[in-house]
Amino acid sequence: MKKRGRPSKAKQVCNFDNTPIKLVKMKDVTFDDSLFTPIKTKTIVDSVLSTEGGLFPGTNTVIIGDPGVGKSTVLLDWVSDFQSQGKKVLFISGEMNDIDMYGYVKRFPKFGKLPILFMQEYSNCPKQAVEQVLQEGYDVVLIDSWAEVTAMVKDQMGWARNKVESWMLDLLETHNKANNESNKNTAFICIQQMTKQGEFAGSNRIKHMTTAMAALRFDGRGSDAERYLEFSKNRRGNLGDKIYFSLFRGGRVDYSFETVD
Repeated sequence: MKKRGRPSKAKQVCNFDNTPIKLVKMKDVTFDDSLFTPIKTKTIVDSVLSTEGGLFPGTNTVIIGDPGVGKSTVLLDWVSDFQSQGKKVLFISGEMNDIDMYGYVKRFPKFGKLPILFMQEYSNCPKQAVEQVLQEGYDVVLIDSWAEVTAMVKDQMGWARNKVESWMLDLLETHNKANNESNKNTAFICIQQMTKQGEFAGSNRIKHMTTAMAALRFDGRGSDAERYLEFSKNRRGNLGDKIYFSLFRGGRVDYSFETVD
């Protein structure tokens, strides 16, 4: 009689008998100083990105947020400010097309200078498109969103969720370590989905390999609700500090700062 239930997972073969273990002493490790020079927006946002002020090269930041709170707008604002400071940036859009983005630029002209990869134009080969564009090398890459890009690659390749997740994480790590044509330690900012409870949606592996995690929230309800950003995890900065922001003034995001006592 056949047993019902989930099929057992195939075990991976590991030939480890004669593999030497490499132990690392950090006193013997050196990195270029540029890896520890933060990338700045020149706004008060820098103060919550890290204790040194700014986003560090080679790091990964995941952002979630309440519906309609302004995730894309705020993060495009950051990336535009990084670009204005002379950094090479890229926006990978899995959700907007060029018509949608044109409407954004009419309200926020500073976004008009950003180089953008519209994933909808590469629906038949999203994996190759992302890999090829990243190979050029960037200081900062914004991905909107993680879920949309990985879903497109999953459908193209016929992969399971774990495999496409591993592909994405490996890709980020490759460019974190400057394995690209420009030898840039790329910092990634990824918008991610959240659960109905308002928490980060994703596996523990994503959480563990992420340098920082933050949420954009509404403080209150209705037309008087304020909007704020708060980090729940940040290996380079503090937790609990809130940046309040407003999208009401045309052409810019206005910020104000509140710290935890």
